Amino acid sequence: MTEMRLDQISVHKLLTHMVDQACEVIIGKRKQIKLVLSCLLAGGHILLEDLPGAGKTTLSHLIAKLLGLDFTRIQFTSDLLPADVLGVSIYNKDSGQFSFCPGPVFTQTLLADEINRSTPKAQSALLEAMEEGQITIDGETRKLPEPFFVIATQNPNYQIGTFPLPESQLDRFTMCIELGYPNREAERAILSGEDRRDMIHDLEPNLSDQQLLSIRQSVRTVHASDALLDYIQNIIEFTRTNPEFGHGLSPRGSLALINSAKAWAYLDGRSHILPEDIQEVLPWVIFHRLREQNEEREVTHDRAELIIKSVPIP
Repeated sequence: MTEMRLDQISVHKLLTHMVDQACEVIIGKRKQIKLVLSCLLAGGHILLEDLPGAGKTTLSHLIAKLLGLDFTRIQFTSDLLPADVLGVSIYNKDSGQFSFCPGPVFTQTLLADEINRSTPKAQSALLEAMEEGQITIDGETRKLPEPFFVIATQNPNYQIGTFPLPESQLDRFTMCIELGYPNREAERAILSGEDRRDMIHDLEPNLSDQQLLSIRQSVRTVHASDALLDYIQNIIEFTRTNPEFGHGLSPRGSLALINSAKAWAYLDGRSHILPEDIQEVLPWVIFHRLREQNEEREVTHDRAELIIKSVPIP
């Protein structure tokens, strides 16, 4: 067994240990935790959508702590301005020049809390940052730290005081995940146990910046056979040609699907993708991207089952 293989085994054990630690804090949500971690290991951004109090913010703090990343939280409100996110140039009367004061976006993990409570103008401040890892202000482009992740939370759009995210913003999130209510056993543990936030403070980071970047590079090397690529393309084509959908997945969406499947396989300790990996991540990749032919209705996870049943595995 080669040294490289031993390293892969060590990384798999470490990542499994991280998931186990997270499950002690967020009880009964192992799959959702694995999905968030796989999304971030794939270099993507995650949108957590659920009712207030479901644990979205707690999960965001937890993942950042376990990954050992700098963490900044922005509470998105209706009066938030783009400058409150990106930063602003301030005139220095002594030097007679403008100096740039970086905003909270200059971090490794940005929690955009309740992002759909801000106006579209403030929401759009993150578009360039999420796509290119940089921002442009006053004609000057500034790189963001690496790695850079956005973990955004949002409340259901039917609640008072929300501004639905535009499609251009939604498409930049690799996955959209719902946590849902805990089951009875998990909720009993929450009610009788210690405060979840106190448990996060007691955790130690598992990775360094360079280790995380190295893992992301390894995730990109996970093998996808030609047959699996055919399977992904058939899924993409199905979403674009089926009359039940208002529009199909974009090329960014197809990249999100394969990258998420690679990260899911990597978390399971494999260096190649299986069809099951694609099926596991598919609902969460398409949930926020597709709409029914009636544009007012979001695609439900039942539609993901329809795609899985309709598109045969090569």
